[in-house]
Amino acid sequence: MIPWYFDPISPFAYLAWQRMGKLDLQSKVEPRPILFAGLLDHHGTLGPAELPSKRRHTYRQVQWRAEQHGLPLRFPPAHPFNPLPALRLCVAAGADILAVSRLLNFVWAEGRDPSQPAEIAALAAALGIDDSAAALSDPSVKTTLKQNFKAALTDQVFGVPTAVFEGQLYWGDDSVEMLQQALGDPRRFAQPPYSELDELPVGIAREIRARADR
Repeated sequence: MIPWYFDPISPFAYLAWQRMGKLDLQSKVEPRPILFAGLLDHHGTLGPAELPSKRRHTYRQVQWRAEQHGLPLRFPPAHPFNPLPALRLCVAAGADILAVSRLLNFVWAEGRDPSQPAEIAALAAALGIDDSAAALSDPSVKTTLKQNFKAALTDQVFGVPTAVFEGQLYWGDDSVEMLQQALGDPRRFAQPPYSELDELPVGIAREIRARADR
C-alpha cells in the first residue's frame, strides 16, 4: 500500500481524496493522518494560511479547483482550526477509506469545524464512534499519530496531502494524475529527464533569517 499523509485542515487533502476516488486510487493508498503544523515546525516553514496574501490566494484557488472538477465545497466557519481532535477520531475509526471520506466531507463538503465541542460529537457519530471522549484520550490513538508523523519525516514529507511511491513524493491534489501515471508505469519518473533533475546543482543558497517570534 502507498502511504498517503494528510491532515483535514488542508482543503487540498479533500480535493485530492475526491479525485483519487474518481480515478480508483483510494484503494491503493494507506491513509496516514498527521499534524500538518508539526511538519511546518520541523521544517521551519509557514503554512499558506499564515501569510495574508497567500491565504486569500489559496482559498480562491481551492474554490476554483473544486468548481473545475465539479466537486462540492463549503469552507468551515473559521480556518485554520485545531485539527487534532479530528485526527484522533479518524485514527480511532481506523483511518480507512470510509473514515477518511466521512471526515473530509464533514469539514469540506458540509463546512463544519471539527474543533468545536458540539461538532466533535457529531463527527464522532459520523465515524461510528460511541464515546468520543474515550477515543480522544486513547493512548494507542496518540501513539499511532506519533508513529505516522515519524514515518512522514522518514519519508521526507514536507506538506499535505502527500503520497509516497517508489521513494518519490506526490504532493498536493494537482499531483494525483502524476501518481496515477507512476502506478501505471513505475519507471515513468525514474528515468530522464526526471531522474536528471535530482542532480541539478544549487546555484545560490538564500540565507534564511530566524522568525521574529522565535
